[in-house]
Amino acid sequence: MLIQPAKPSGGANESASIRSGSFWPEVDPIAARAAMRLDGTVTAERLRSALIEAIASVNSQLADWRRLAQDAGNASLHAVPADEIDGQSIQVQRWQRAVQCLAAANLTERYRSFDSTAAGHKQADELGTAIDDLRRDGRWAISDILGLGRSTVELI
Repeated sequence: MLIQPAKPSGGANESASIRSGSFWPEVDPIAARAAMRLDGTVTAERLRSALIEAIASVNSQLADWRRLAQDAGNASLHAVPADEIDGQSIQVQRWQRAVQCLAAANLTERYRSFDSTAAGHKQADELGTAIDDLRRDGRWAISDILGLGRSTVELI
């Protein structure tokens, strides 16, 4: 038997962009849903909540960088000098990637289910790896914006 994933419901909240002050770009939940490859099992409300939390986290981690960028005369992330790829600032793309990765990690954490079968445990383990990968990718996007290296090395 084939089970078709639910289609996104849209919902009243889903079409409204999420604003985060004048510096950061708006987030389109419909575009974010498509980029994160989410089906209708994630409600519009839950998606919006995960995106808001991810935006808050990313913006918090970039707060000092934002202040420096604004002090340099950049009114928005779009105005920060950066290379463009596909007609968009790479910094904007990185910020969006960080937000989407952290939101997807949050949603995946909340939606994974466990059962007592070996297959259920294996699936939970695979989701745990996916969550770690999403958080890593989000962290890397933030590090790239900050101009930091992607790895940390400690001497033992």
